[in-house]
Amino acid sequence: MAPDSSSAGKKTLRFTKMHGLGNDFMVIDGVTQDVHLTAAQIQRWADRNFGIGFDQLLLVEPPAEPNVDFRYRIFNADGDEVEHCGNGARCFARFVLDQGLTHKRVIRVAIQKGTLELHVHDDNTVTVDMGRPQLQPEHIPFIANEQHSVYPLLISEHEPALEISAVSMGNPHCVILVNDVDKAPVQALGPLVENHDAFPKRCNVGFLQILNRHEGRLRVFERGVGETLACGTGACAAMVAGRLRGLFDTNVTLHLLGGDLEISWSGDGSVLMTGPATKVFEGYIPWNNPTHN
Repeated sequence: MAPDSSSAGKKTLRFTKMHGLGNDFMVIDGVTQDVHLTAAQIQRWADRNFGIGFDQLLLVEPPAEPNVDFRYRIFNADGDEVEHCGNGARCFARFVLDQGLTHKRVIRVAIQKGTLELHVHDDNTVTVDMGRPQLQPEHIPFIANEQHSVYPLLISEHEPALEISAVSMGNPHCVILVNDVDKAPVQALGPLVENHDAFPKRCNVGFLQILNRHEGRLRVFERGVGETLACGTGACAAMVAGRLRGLFDTNVTLHLLGGDLEISWSGDGSVLMTGPATKVFEGYIPWNNPTHN
């Protein structure tokens, strides 16, 4: 039940805390609530000691174009709006159903670059059509003279260049093969690669261990966030990188720190991702809409 704060002249904002394999979100209904956000607000709410705590904030808005059901916006914990979030997309689908904003089990949403189709199954897992991966360097964006499956990336003049794959799943990813993700230098190398000059819009950094042709392990250092327990677009990018190197078959289970994702890609067309979405709690937070200050 909503708190009765009108007598005190205070406003509240309703939100839901959710996670997809531990990749956690603050989800806000911007359909029935008038919501305008600032980077400073998002940073305060993202603080795990003094705020709500999350990797990304997801905002549901009415559609601004025909043939879609909602607009899906994603903000990282640092307040920057970003292009895509796969784990968030699954939570988005569960959220709009749980809140009664739709009764559809197949939901089309607009994101910064195109549309997504979300399929909610009877077991409450969600399959997201993540679209086609972009491999052309200028579309990632990644600075290279021509497209390859593997690129050298020089981090230090005193170390050999890394062998990486560069992929966009609506947002830029760098995938690095490692022998053992438990020993991968995620915290040391992640920030250096994320902010490398070869990625003009920074990048998410995946550390991929191939187990067999149907299975791998993955850790992801996310742009503007740091290492997270799971990353949906990162899992899709890892699948694409593995397929391009001839190491994965069409269907792969990727084991992330927070759990497993099922990823399918034929080598052409859309990448499909299936996994869970979980509601943690609902709450209200004191709210002063920036447009009404």
